[in-house]
Order: sequence, then structure tokens, then C-alpha cells
Amino acid sequence: MQKKERFHRFIDYFTQHYPDPKTELDFSNPYELLVAVILSAQCTDKRINQISPALFTRFPEPESLAAASIDEVFGYIRSVSYPNNKAKHLVGMAKTLLEKFSGKIPASVEELQTLPGVGRKTANVILSVVYNEPTMAVDTHVFRVSHRIGLAPLTATTPLAVEKALMMHIPKEYVPKAHHWLILHGRYVCLARSPKCGECDLSEFCKYYQKSQPVY
Repeated sequence: MQKKERFHRFIDYFTQHYPDPKTELDFSNPYELLVAVILSAQCTDKRINQISPALFTRFPEPESLAAASIDEVFGYIRSVSYPNNKAKHLVGMAKTLLEKFSGKIPASVEELQTLPGVGRKTANVILSVVYNEPTMAVDTHVFRVSHRIGLAPLTATTPLAVEKALMMHIPKEYVPKAHHWLILHGRYVCLARSPKCGECDLSEFCKYYQKSQPVY
């Protein structure tokens, strides 16, 4: 199957079955989303949604978070992965947001990455969800599913290489949705250790599935 057809079938399936995918992180404004995405690194959205209500109640805007001590923030996020580093990042992010951007969430990858705790993946999530920009955030789910389905070549061994491969073939209007499609498919169907190939509707054009079938 040609790569162009593979991408076409991928987009066609998800536009029919999941036309309006959304992030599973709970948030009510761009600031809350930024905090949630920073916290979600190597942690589940479910866990972040459990601790974020109290965190957002105590620190409802960058000003209160910037004025907080790292120890106080740690107390609210102690159950997430790497809470020490993330507490430092959150306070530093809020301070930088106020000092450099007057509290407004930046609208470019370059500016977002000047915020502590914000890498390219987080920046792309913010641009996609907040500003509806055609950016592709590559996390472990996107990386894995893209390779298994055959959307990214085996030579794409870094998140940036996968991002470029996907951006090359997915029309801009579908990029924000495709990010969520790949994440959710990896989270619930194309699992890392035990992919649910028997339940997957993409199996007929999935390279991973085709290779796993016995040859008689």
C-alpha cells in the first residue's frame, strides 16, 4: 500500500468514527491547560484531573502561582510523577509568563519553549488546542502508533522526525484532530505491551498487525 493511501484511510476512518476528538485533560482556560499539560508529562490524564481542581482553586491565575513557594505547590501535586521538578517548573513558568508575556499564553513554539517545563511537545499541544494551529505534538502514544500503522518510517527515530513525517502527509485542517486520534488510539486500543489488534478497525492497513500474522 502506498503511503498516500495509508494516510487517506487513516484520516477517512477517524473522520467518520471520531469527527470531534478532544483532549482528556480538564481545563477551563489556556492557563489551566498549560499547567495541566506540564503536569501530564509521564503521567496519566486521569491522575492530573484528580489533583487539578484543588490546584486551580488555590492558584487560579499566574499571579498566585508565581507568588507561591515550591513547597506549597508540591503539596498539591505530590501524587504525580516527578513532583519536585514539576513544582519548580510551575512556579518558574508562572513567573516567566508574567515577566515576559504579561500573563498571556504565548502563541508560538519558540516563545512557549522559553517557559520552564515547556518542551516542543507541550508547546505544540497548547498551539493546537488553544489556538487551533496545525501543530503535531508527539508523545509516546503518537510515536508508537505512527510507527505501527506505518504513518512514520522506521528511520524516524525521534519525536521531531515523527512530527515532520506526519506533518508532511496530513492536510493542515486535520492536524489538530489527528494529534488526538493518535493519542486516544494508543491509549485505548494500540497499547504498548498488549495491543488490542482483534478490536482494531485499522488492522487491514496496519503494518504491525500484518507482520504479526502467522505465515502458512
